[in-house]
Amino acid sequence: MDTFFLVASLVKIIAILAYIYGLLWVMGHANRWVKIGGIVLAFAVVQLALTPFGDFQILTAFDQGLLYQACAMTMVALGLNLIYGFNGQFSLGQWGFYGIGAYCAADITYRWINGDSRGLIVVAFGVVLVALAIWGIGKFLSRYRGIPVMSSFTLYLLGTVAAAAVAVFIGNALQPLLQPALGTPENPGWLNSEIALQVVFFLAVILAGAFAAIVSFLFGLPVLTLGSDYFGIATLGFTIVINTLMINSDTILPFPEMKGGRGMIGIPKLTTWFWAFAFMVLVIIVMRNFIHSSTGRTVMSVREDETAARAMGIDIAGTKLLSFVVGSLFAGLAGGVYAHYIGFLSPGTFDFLVGFNPLIIVVFGGLGSMSGTVAASFGWIFFLEGLLRVILSQMGTEAPTWRFVLYPIALLLLMLLRPQGLLGNTEWGFLKAKVIPLKVEK
Repeated sequence: MDTFFLVASLVKIIAILAYIYGLLWVMGHANRWVKIGGIVLAFAVVQLALTPFGDFQILTAFDQGLLYQACAMTMVALGLNLIYGFNGQFSLGQWGFYGIGAYCAADITYRWINGDSRGLIVVAFGVVLVALAIWGIGKFLSRYRGIPVMSSFTLYLLGTVAAAAVAVFIGNALQPLLQPALGTPENPGWLNSEIALQVVFFLAVILAGAFAAIVSFLFGLPVLTLGSDYFGIATLGFTIVINTLMINSDTILPFPEMKGGRGMIGIPKLTTWFWAFAFMVLVIIVMRNFIHSSTGRTVMSVREDETAARAMGIDIAGTKLLSFVVGSLFAGLAGGVYAHYIGFLSPGTFDFLVGFNPLIIVVFGGLGSMSGTVAASFGWIFFLEGLLRVILSQMGTEAPTWRFVLYPIALLLLMLLRPQGLLGNTEWGFLKAKVIPLKVEK
């Protein structure tokens, strides 16, 4: 075993955790310019570490891949912490929404670089039209009381299908108009320039998150009426169904470019440190502001006592659904970032067994702790998926699989020694709630 590699890896892990603490601290600074300057500096430090200087590079290509995975895992785990840690709904479906976001964003950019704009147009118009349909149906249903959940679900589903059909029609109509500007893979047009691709990538990730949120709304509407344990079983079934659809995407679904169980290739590698950092910071900011808002306090009150929350006039079903949708949105964004880093999507990546990873991370970091989730996400990827895998690989070809034995052992020890997680309810810097001093009148 290379001792230098072991020491260097441990130093990197400690430095990255210190980096996370520093980033959250500077984001919470009272001075706006210090805050903005600190975020820019935090981005620049890692960008410099990723830049090669001759044969020397602080963070190697392997470290870069782990870094992108850690950013994506942070977004997925924060979404699950919102659903489970803050709202109290045990969910095993987060990995399914992660896969939905990955395949959705990948299909948009894959079609675009191959001269087909329908992926972007259909999803963009579909998301907008479905959102309007959901809003309109919600307004209509609010006039009546006592409507069965399945009746409401049926109306929402019909509205979604109708809106999706309109979006497909619009996509087919606009495709011939954009075809000359898109060009072909051999002779790309100006809409396939580097700047245009970056814009399309940004839109693809945002739309992937929105698409995952819509799917979570339709799925969660009837399923969230179940108790927490039954809800967990239902979400596990959802992840298995999504994985099965991925395996058969070229036969059951009309997406031959996804190639089913063989895996989707040819995805443009557009994820950079800038995009991974930007989306991660965006999710952290949204998550923090959501939790510390009045809506966030409503979410946590449902976790503490549903009966008391209902007595205070809180819409229990609506609050659970909101948490589920926002958490799934984060997972969809993460999937888009991951897909364009790896450049290849395999259904095995989104298997339900791998889907336990974000749940383990949330428990490790601490249920209801945003700081713990962020730190545990980076620690999990760099230590367990990075360092530990490399160490075990030096012990034999089958040794890396032993990490799946070490994971539950470590989780069991944590539950026995520190059941509240590594950080418990501790929050760092920006993620702390603001303390408003009481004014005492003399």
